[in-house]
Amino acid sequence: MQPQWKSICTIADIPVLGARVVQRTSQPDVAIFRNGEDKIFALLDSCPHKGGPLSQGIVFGERVACPLHNWDIQLDSGCATAPDEGCTQKFSVKIEDGQVYLDLNELNPPATESAAA
Repeated sequence: MQPQWKSICTIADIPVLGARVVQRTSQPDVAIFRNGEDKIFALLDSCPHKGGPLSQGIVFGERVACPLHNWDIQLDSGCATAPDEGCTQKFSVKIEDGQVYLDLNELNPPATESAAA
């Protein structure tokens, strides 16, 4: 399925070493992260360990530390670093002229897909 890009915010709207939350009505929120090199990543705002809000964690390098139990989650994959195990969903991101876009197909999957997940 072809991506359908939706403009979410500008890079400047995301704090350096921080996150911005994209709220969804019937699904968990998405966190958009900006690291110190202005790289942008998007993950489900839920740690694979106990569901902690990753958007409230500390961003360092290309990782975020979950605020509940300090698990390190890779921003590029959504997976925990060893010895911890588990992954959270990552979302496709497109940057164009300083604008951050997410794929609508991933943000709002059909009801049959979200029910199966």
